[in-house]
Amino acid sequence: MGGGIKQWPEDERPREKLLKRGAAALSDAELLALIIGTGDSSSGQSALDMGRQLLVEFSDLRNLAHATASEICSIKGVGPAKAACVKAALELANRCGTRRFETLERFTSPAQVFEHFHFEFRNQRKEYFLALLLDGKNRILKRVQVSEGSLNQSIIHPREVFSQAVRESAAAVILVHNHPTGDPTPSREDMEITRRLRDAGDLLGIKVLDHIIIGDGAFLSFVDRGLL
Repeated sequence: MGGGIKQWPEDERPREKLLKRGAAALSDAELLALIIGTGDSSSGQSALDMGRQLLVEFSDLRNLAHATASEICSIKGVGPAKAACVKAALELANRCGTRRFETLERFTSPAQVFEHFHFEFRNQRKEYFLALLLDGKNRILKRVQVSEGSLNQSIIHPREVFSQAVRESAAAVILVHNHPTGDPTPSREDMEITRRLRDAGDLLGIKVLDHIIIGDGAFLSFVDRGLL
């Protein structure tokens, strides 16, 4: 349907449609149109046209969430302000699905870690390696990001994990990292890194309680598999 959205029948306008029928009744393009807000007068495109173009360009919302503001601005009529709105809305959606660990929350199971990190990691294209520092009662003291990018032994060095653990007087650590492929099966590198960190922790008196790999809808616990 051509023309600006204001010229459309009221029941077909995204805002009015949402207010009358609820957000679930809107398509992805219509929701993006509400985020974008206004069309581009110079090209005659409506906000819905831009929403559709974004989905065509990036295939789906997951890829759009990965796109940079500059990449979003490559769509005709979408300037920095509109790109910022899109990025902000998608980040809010991501945070809505992510429950943050509270300080001194007690670790009870690998599934608890998966529940916490699944939404954060499921759209990531890079590997992130984290250490959760725990006190003597298995309560979370701090989350430490050890590395970002492909895992290898030169990056994941014991000092990067345990210097923070010693500083925080941690009694134990839980290792967490994601597999962007979605398959949580540990690689040979994962196994070797885990062994080195376990041995280093034993020397320092800081126990490695588990290493949990987050995949897409699945996880692997080294302890549950008898690998630690």
